[in-house]
Amino acid sequence: MNAALDQLKFDSNGLIPLIVQDVKNGQVLMMAWMNREALERTLATGKIHTYSRSRGRLALKGESSAHFQHVKEFWTDCDRDVVLFKVDQDVAACHEGYRSCFYRKHEAGDWTVIGERAFDPDKVYHK
Repeated sequence: MNAALDQLKFDSNGLIPLIVQDVKNGQVLMMAWMNREALERTLATGKIHTYSRSRGRLALKGESSAHFQHVKEFWTDCDRDVVLFKVDQDVAACHEGYRSCFYRKHEAGDWTVIGERAFDPDKVYHK
């Protein structure tokens, strides 16, 4: 697997964009960043790990909420500078309670919430 990972193109900060998609229905759940270590941990554990730029550390998706993303497929794009993981999502991906982080749609000059909350974030994150 190391040879395959060596073919990926990380940016000057050692990061690569990550897209997470629902394996069952194709819904885009989130976008995040990975460094090499996050990618290796993801592949070793079968759960998505990201690199949090704001916190400057690795993060297991679901570490606070227990809403894990279970890896089913691993893809890259034609330039090998973006990775895509297709996952089985526990409950929801978005920390605001929606299944997908992409729950706002631009309509008539404004953003409209089109998703329904899957959970109450105050109950999950402010225990």
